[in-house]
Amino acid sequence: MAIHKQTVKLNKYTAAYTMFGEGTPVIFLHGFFGNASTLELIMEELQDSYCCIGLDLLGFGDSSKPKMRYLIDHQVEFLQEFIDAKQIQNFHLVGYSYGGWTAAAYAIAKSKEAKVNERNNADSNIITQQLSSLKSMVLLAPAGIRDDSFVGRYNHLRPLLWDTKVVDLGLDIISPFANLMGKGKQFNTIRVARNAIVSQPAGKSLLCDRLKPEDAVDTVEKEIHEIITPTLVIAGEKDSQIPLWHCQTYAENIPQCNFEIIPGADHDLVHTDNIEVANRIRKYWQALS
Repeated sequence: MAIHKQTVKLNKYTAAYTMFGEGTPVIFLHGFFGNASTLELIMEELQDSYCCIGLDLLGFGDSSKPKMRYLIDHQVEFLQEFIDAKQIQNFHLVGYSYGGWTAAAYAIAKSKEAKVNERNNADSNIITQQLSSLKSMVLLAPAGIRDDSFVGRYNHLRPLLWDTKVVDLGLDIISPFANLMGKGKQFNTIRVARNAIVSQPAGKSLLCDRLKPEDAVDTVEKEIHEIITPTLVIAGEKDSQIPLWHCQTYAENIPQCNFEIIPGADHDLVHTDNIEVANRIRKYWQALS
């Protein structure tokens, strides 16, 4: 399905997005090194009942790519500005991996905002609007839980961060030998990672700026208990990138949370198990209504 990407000007940046289908709005947030097309297969399954909006997060895809140290707070602000610019109300939020981290941080911010207004005796209509605008949240293999075992895990990718044509030349030289040795698929994964790093500064920042445990300054495990949005967490049983206990941490600490595991699924469940994921999301939303 060919989807036309649109853009909208925000306060400082430009947001790129896709939108199709009709009904209740659903904003989809992609994962690390992804873009709006990452969740396209799930969006296609849901477009008959929902207006599906895929957003390129800040520093990814065709959205603005400022040079800076990217934090989740930047993505939360970017998401809110997009919602305001498009005047989206009463919507569902679906986040995958890095996008799940962003979605959770957004829900935390909205919950805190509503509680502050409640303590300050704000107009009850304002509080009700804040609580109801985000109807539900779906987290698919979400990142965002501090895990010091990740330190050093991606050291082998550090040469891919080098801003030099030598890296690309070296990959060109190695490519035919990798194919001859039957390692073409693995090598292609490295090539894709290199292209993503070069074109998407947010992903590069995440690798460069989080090399030590103390760099995990914006993980959300200490605040997810404050989320008051109904939430569904879906995990892949065999996820090799986001350990199952990360998803369990979300499920055990978010007050209104359903937790489901897709048997045999890896981290790429949004592609390999897209129909199953979409069916579970649809069933969850039907139960909420």
